[in-house]
Amino acid sequence: MSDISIYNLDGESVKKMKLPAVFETPFRPDLIRRAFISYLSATRQPQGRNLIAGKRTTAESWGPGHGVARVPRVKGGRHPAANRGAFAPMTVGGRLTHPPRATKRILKVINKKEKRLAIMSAIAATKNKELVLKRGHELEDVAELPIVITDEFEELKTTKEVKTILEKLGVWKDVLRVKERKRVRAGIGKMRGRRYKHPKGPLFVVGDNNTVVKALRNILGVDVVQVKNLSINHLAPGGIAGRLTIWTESAINKLQSRFA
Repeated sequence: MSDISIYNLDGESVKKMKLPAVFETPFRPDLIRRAFISYLSATRQPQGRNLIAGKRTTAESWGPGHGVARVPRVKGGRHPAANRGAFAPMTVGGRLTHPPRATKRILKVINKKEKRLAIMSAIAATKNKELVLKRGHELEDVAELPIVITDEFEELKTTKEVKTILEKLGVWKDVLRVKERKRVRAGIGKMRGRRYKHPKGPLFVVGDNNTVVKALRNILGVDVVQVKNLSINHLAPGGIAGRLTIWTESAINKLQSRFA
């Protein structure tokens, strides 16, 4: 196990500590991807169709001899919808050919030990500078990974205080990267409550739910989570490991007990 520096609120290294053995876990991108897909499938809502959808009509085929396709057609004389195709799957007003069923199994199951190993591997990936750079994070002013801060950080109350510390740690450039790359989503998705799209910024892992949680959630692209709730979705968004992660000292200690 290697030693890592612990920084205070002034961005100065005040002491050293040994990293837990979980940071030495081999990199397993295949398991990380599987665990993320399993998480993603659990968030989806099953959907289905009514058994008689598209069949509520009295449409009948005209039969041969009319020079048109022999599909069921809507009755109604001079009504605008009259003579339009219905009931048949290939017509405009017809039913779906193979509609989705609510009984379909959409959950992708992963074994508990595989899921645990995937989370451990994603934690170890936060120490790998090459993987963090590959995700697009700005690390020019970052001295070493992972970044560990004293527990005084958890007592901060305002976003302004957090910004000052992130600037001293060299992480603020990565926060600005998120803001600069914020863009309007293409297509009709922008009309459905998800107009803007932006990359992921740094992840903060804390020991307890203290005041800094409210201060951090105001920053675009930044996520904050307690170490007991740490999941593959936090560590590897999109199933890609190597997210820039900042830990508090108590979070590291609790991480050691969780993955003993």
